Amino acid sequence: MDLIFAIGVGLLFAASLYMILHRHLFKLIVGLMVFGLASNLYVFAIGRLTREQSAIIPADADVAVEPFADPVPQALILTAIVIGFGLQAFAIVLVKRLYQVAGTDNIDELNNTDKIDSTEN
Repeated sequence: MDLIFAIGVGLLFAASLYMILHRHLFKLIVGLMVFGLASNLYVFAIGRLTREQSAIIPADADVAVEPFADPVPQALILTAIVIGFGLQAFAIVLVKRLYQVAGTDNIDELNNTDKIDSTEN
């Protein structure tokens, strides 16, 4: 199970890097979203995959009885989801505004908008 999960996370990282390195800004945003999901799954896998019980200490015990899921990676993932959602919303608004100003979403064509016409002086 862990090997299949690791391969799946690796495939998500590979797909996200392919999308990030693409020329179009929409695919860049999708790549960033997939990269964030792959990172969250990676952190989740570090905390070990357990289907046993939660890390709640029973009333008659002093410590939690193993095996239990580590709650720290789950808390980190929840925080990362919220931060990632904010960054994705900002990136979408930024790309939308860039498309309105430049009229294109191709990164190669955006380099042409910065050239100064030397004949105007």
